Amino acid sequence: MAEQKESSVLFSLKELMSLEEDRIRQEENEKKRQEEAALQARLDAERRVREQEEARIRAAEEERRAHEQRAREEGARLDAIRHAEMEKARLDAENAARLEQLRHQQEHERQIHAMSQDKSKKKLQWIAAGSAVFLLIALIGGGVAIKSSLDKQQMLEEQLNSLNSESAALKSKLGSATSPEERARLQAELDAKEQAIKDLKDHPNTVSNTPRAPVRTGPAAPKSPKPDKPCNCTPGDPLCSCL
Repeated sequence: MAEQKESSVLFSLKELMSLEEDRIRQEENEKKRQEEAALQARLDAERRVREQEEARIRAAEEERRAHEQRAREEGARLDAIRHAEMEKARLDAENAARLEQLRHQQEHERQIHAMSQDKSKKKLQWIAAGSAVFLLIALIGGGVAIKSSLDKQQMLEEQLNSLNSESAALKSKLGSATSPEERARLQAELDAKEQAIKDLKDHPNTVSNTPRAPVRTGPAAPKSPKPDKPCNCTPGDPLCSCL
């Protein structure tokens, strides 16, 4: 009877020890699971932060590329407009010079025809000489007009190139500006440049033909007056420009 009771006690102790071991094992497993869950949560948080930063960098890079693409497209469009306007102005100037030359030629022919009806040989010679001089002056004037027009076109193109370069630089600075005050200042300067470009295109005749004089540190030497152009007309020529 005592042995049976002792066996029952030993069995109960073994069962209790087994239960205790199961409990300890479960606690260790739960602790391990919680540690793994905490590690995974930390890794997930770090991954989310990293992904958000990468997304922000990608978005900023895409915005920068889009801004540069828009600036290139705008520059190409302005260049195309400028070249078209320059070509039109050049053709208009050449056509005007040709028409003026044709008018002078027709006037010269009319005068020659009128001179053929004159019986006075001496007077005919005088008129012929005067007409030749008049035609020469007209041709020279036409050449001067063409050169002046081309010089004005070149001046307009240089001013437009300068304004476009300054406008592009302001756009680049505006894209990288960080403060509202700086952005407002750059935007105001950019608006002024774009208005100047528009005014120059709308009113190309306002371009100054006088190049910008370099800055001098001392007083400039006075210019000597140009001598009068000698008169080569035949005496008594009614068409002489010196009279």
